[in-house]
Amino acid sequence: MRQELDDTDRRIIAVLLASPRASWREIGTRLGLSERTVVRRATPLYADGTLRATAVPNPLYFPQLIPMALRIRCRPSKIRQVAGALVRRTDTVWVDILGVGDELSAVFFLDGAEARNNLLLRDLPATDAVDSWTAHTLLRVFPTAFRWTAGLLSADEIAGLGPIVPRLPTAPTPISRIDTALIEALAKDGRATYTDLGQRAGITALTARRRLDALTRCLVLRLATEVDLALLGAHSEALLWISVQPSSLDQTASALSTHPQVRFAAATTGPANLLIAVAATDLDALYTFLTTTLGPLNGITSIDTTPLLATAKRTGLPRPFKA
Repeated sequence: MRQELDDTDRRIIAVLLASPRASWREIGTRLGLSERTVVRRATPLYADGTLRATAVPNPLYFPQLIPMALRIRCRPSKIRQVAGALVRRTDTVWVDILGVGDELSAVFFLDGAEARNNLLLRDLPATDAVDSWTAHTLLRVFPTAFRWTAGLLSADEIAGLGPIVPRLPTAPTPISRIDTALIEALAKDGRATYTDLGQRAGITALTARRRLDALTRCLVLRLATEVDLALLGAHSEALLWISVQPSSLDQTASALSTHPQVRFAAATTGPANLLIAVAATDLDALYTFLTTTLGPLNGITSIDTTPLLATAKRTGLPRPFKA
């Protein structure tokens, strides 16, 4: 993995964050670069693992999945061991070490009520290194936050990548076997060719393209580009557990999900009812976000800010991490 990138690399990655399957030609057009330059710059980034392309299913359209965010208190001497165990689980999407090194945050897509109950009533209580936890079911994820680009693109450049869906639409049809095969293939390689996708799903490349367009348009899945955000200048990441008056929850979440420093926003159950992931350039920028962006919002009653110390897994992909 790269240790540093130049401005051109960062801007190419910013496009891929907002539009993970953008063609080399489209990226070049948006950034004023030749297609050859984009290929020469981007291909090695995927080859060495600096960039990874994947896809994450939307639990809204998979009724058996229960999306939950857990805050898990651990003994500091065992926290890497617990994080490693969470990374190895196939039902974790994010795993982060928070605060002063005694807390983990993990997002799970649990396969039904039995899996949820096994986690909360069996697995966590049986883990000696775990002291306590709080569980937050994700009620609604606000997709506009997925257009986070580290502030490297202008508003016009972002708009040129296509419309941002403001609300979750209703799925047009039930999820089929073909859809499931496409989603599984994209989770392994989010930039797989339509020919490869068609072969995996037993359909033509043209049908694969049409079906993938429908799945992404209806937000049945989210295509994602995984990268260490520090390479893009975001050196201060934090999770914000926010309590908002119910009458202001939708308005507050919608407003924050469009902020250029917010990369994830979801309404939740639990002690806090809004979870925000912020990526800022430094601690001063994080402070400014708290005081000038959150401060004026009506309806917020409390905020618990937990800095990220390390990330072990994101968008379902393990990060280099010593357990």
